[in-house]
Amino acid sequence: MYLQKLSLVNFKNIESQSFDFQQKINCFVGNNGVGKTNVLDAIYYLSFAKSYFNSVATQNIRHGESFFMIEGDYNLNDRNEKIVCSLKKGQKKVLKRNGKNYDKFSDHIGQLPLVIISPADRDLVTEGSDTRRKFIDGVISQQNKSYLKDLIAYNKILSQRNALLKYFAANRTFDALNLNVYDEQLCEYGTRIYEVRKAFLEKFIPIFNEKYQIISDDKEHVNLVYKSQLHDFSLKELFQKSLDKDKIIQYTTSGIHKDDLSFEIGNYPIKKFGSQGQQKSYLIALKFAQLEFIKQQASVTPILLLDDIFDKLDESRVLQIINLVNNDEFGQIFITDTHSERTENIVKQSNKPYQIFKL
Repeated sequence: MYLQKLSLVNFKNIESQSFDFQQKINCFVGNNGVGKTNVLDAIYYLSFAKSYFNSVATQNIRHGESFFMIEGDYNLNDRNEKIVCSLKKGQKKVLKRNGKNYDKFSDHIGQLPLVIISPADRDLVTEGSDTRRKFIDGVISQQNKSYLKDLIAYNKILSQRNALLKYFAANRTFDALNLNVYDEQLCEYGTRIYEVRKAFLEKFIPIFNEKYQIISDDKEHVNLVYKSQLHDFSLKELFQKSLDKDKIIQYTTSGIHKDDLSFEIGNYPIKKFGSQGQQKSYLIALKFAQLEFIKQQASVTPILLLDDIFDKLDESRVLQIINLVNNDEFGQIFITDTHSERTENIVKQSNKPYQIFKL
């Protein structure tokens, strides 16, 4: 699978531009602020119907304009596929595949698998557990539709349970039977989600460790640890144990929405004890493992977007990344960098066909 052509109209700072792409490596070089990352975000948009960097869709419309449109022509198993995503102010976002509208964007997830590595990924290290859960869910959802449906259902029921807890507090009342209706549904969906996450991480963690060892040249030992309240108790038990607390706080304090990943280097949190280079290597290994996992599950090689990843990495780590790219386990790659000479020197070493766009 690869993207042959991309056309943008009024997307972020880009008024109108088209690109014809090389099947292997495509690089965008130029100063900060010229729109390199915006091109990658447009490619991301075609896979997920949303921006990787800005969740407010209307803010992706160019200033002073009323709409944006992104078109992508793909070669998918020797078939031509056209994906169009557009948004007009005051209207709903539209996503089309070969001229047909998607009713539910979730039906499109996984059709064009993609992995992005960006400086924004540092949020995985620095932010709260919600960011790391989204990472797990994003990887699994690209190839497991049932999981995505369970997750959507769980989050909907969770918000209803939280609203009921607030109602009880506001009206100084309590109805155990009413609450139990939500608990039973959450137990059903939540238990399934936990089992899928657990099985996923059992496969994913060894892949991640292998990628990190390659990038770091076996110099450091890292861990990725799945934290969940469900390791020790069933969801039903957790809800019973936390009921009094939930009533006081007016929020569901137990469940799979509290799961987390612990990022460790030498058995210590990488957030506190890892250098910038080590943290960046950790995140790159995480994303390379994501690509490998999706490839194994979907039998399609995802598109890889590398946004400014060579910054803050020493030469040996950059070389290891190029060696990984050289292994033919990667498909089409898009790279952004501010240093055109550095980019060309790096991609030349890959011995793959490449193209450089100067923005």
